[in-house]
Formats: sequence, structure tokens, C-alpha cells
Amino acid sequence: MQTSLFSARIIRWLAAAAALVLALAVTGCSALRLGYNQGHDLAFWWLDGYFDFDADQAPRVREALRGWFAWHRANELPGYAMLLAEARREVLEPAQAAQACRWVDTLTQRGEAGVRQALPWLADVAVSLTPAQLAHLEQRFDKANVDFREEFLQRDADARRQASFKRALDRFENIYGRFDAAQRERLAQVVAASPFDAERWFAERLQRQHDLLSTLRAMQALPAEQRTPARARQALDGVVERFARSPRDAYRDHQRELRAYNCAAFATLHNLTTPAQRQRAAAKLRGWEDDARVLMASGG
Repeated sequence: MQTSLFSARIIRWLAAAAALVLALAVTGCSALRLGYNQGHDLAFWWLDGYFDFDADQAPRVREALRGWFAWHRANELPGYAMLLAEARREVLEPAQAAQACRWVDTLTQRGEAGVRQALPWLADVAVSLTPAQLAHLEQRFDKANVDFREEFLQRDADARRQASFKRALDRFENIYGRFDAAQRERLAQVVAASPFDAERWFAERLQRQHDLLSTLRAMQALPAEQRTPARARQALDGVVERFARSPRDAYRDHQRELRAYNCAAFATLHNLTTPAQRQRAAAKLRGWEDDARVLMASGG
């Protein structure tokens, strides 16, 4: 099972800034405030590792990231604060699968909005990428895929199940605190029964990487007069749409099945938590809500 209220796997290597915000939301209060205020620098270093920006591109990307974070602070943080306040109240009560799916869908939509807000500057950079930079990007994808295999595609089936269980346990215990033996046993059963297919996920990941690289290379091959930011934005918008909603029917069917299972599984496991664990979850959500409000007020 791949379950988390705070994970929506949106093309994180295309728009690191959007993913960074979601990732920081599960690191803890002080880290969230520090990381968010330095988010434009962190996002730049992450992106630069993939694209190896030149002296002309780097300041443009840095300035664009500062603008993106200013937009996010003003337009998205208030919404996240309200969502966290709502989650803080709901986490004290029993959960239903439909409720969990509503949270996943809401966060996914907000993440997609953040990615699309970044498209203009992504397009501006895309038209200036060189063949060497695209080769560098491909090499970084290859390295990341090796890491993915080590984390998700262990050859031994039991090791793979244990790794999936540990990831799920870490996510739940990050919110609720330590699970007891009965809760862990039930979580292990849920993980074992999950339709999650790491091989299928990896195959889709490779397709998405190929899609992005092909799109960028097609843009780079155009005559200079045709290589415009408007054209690049249209092309990247198509990439984002295909990442969010796979063009492969079988994978979309698998996503729907997995989403339904994960929502039901989360509700089941939440309903096994104790009042003390739910109070701990509410306190953690309150801390993140307070962080969001402090960040809103600070204005950077």
C-alpha cells in the first residue's frame, strides 16, 4: 500500500517547487518554517542537479522560483491552513473511505494548480536548454531509476513486502505515534493485500521520463524562430496533463483500483487508532496549521 494524506505524486522532478512544499509539510514544525522560507534556494539546487543550468539560465530560474514562492505564500498557504484546520477536527472522529478519497483529491488538485502556475517560467527555461543539458537530465533520470529499484523493486518478494510495510508504518506513526502490535499486524495485512504494483509503477515512470525528454528534445530541434516560450508552454502543458492522467488505459484502471483500496485502507487503520493517538495527530496537524499561518503573516 502506498498511502499518505500528504503525498500526491505530481511530476515532482518537473516542478520541484510544488513537490517541495508538499514534502516540507511532513518534516515537522521548525523544519517547515525554515525550509519554506529557503524554499526557492532548495528548489533551485534540486533542479540544478537535474538540468545543470548555465550562467544565463541560473539567475532567471532563481528569480522565477522566488516569484513562485511569493505566489504560493499569498494564494495557497491560506487554503492549506484551512485544510489543516479541517483535518485537525476530522482526525478526532471515525473515518470513511469517501472522506479519505476527498482529502487525496483535494491535495492532488492543489498540487496540480501549483505545477501549472510554474509552467510559464518552465517554458521560458525549456526553450534555452541545450543537447548537453538534456543528456545530463537523462543521466540523472537513470541514476534516480537505480535508486527507485533499490527502494521499491527488491528481487526477494519478502524483502519487498517488508520495505512496503516499513514505508507505510513510518507514514502512519509520523502522524499518530507508535502503533501497537495489533495495529502493526493489521497494517501488515493491509499492505500484503494491496493491489499496488511497483513494476507497473516503474514502467509508467519510465514512460513519463521518456515523454518529458522527447518533448524537450523536439522543442530543442525546432528552428530558433519557432522555439518560443508560448509553444514550449503548450507542449509542457500536455506533459503535465499526461502525467496527471495517464494516456494508458491499463494504468488509469490500476490507479483507480489503488486509490479506492488506499482510501478504504486508510479509513480502516484510522478507525483502529486510540483516542490518544488521534489527539497526537490533531496536535501535529495544529502545529502545521500554525506554521502555515506564521509563514503567511511573515511574508517571507
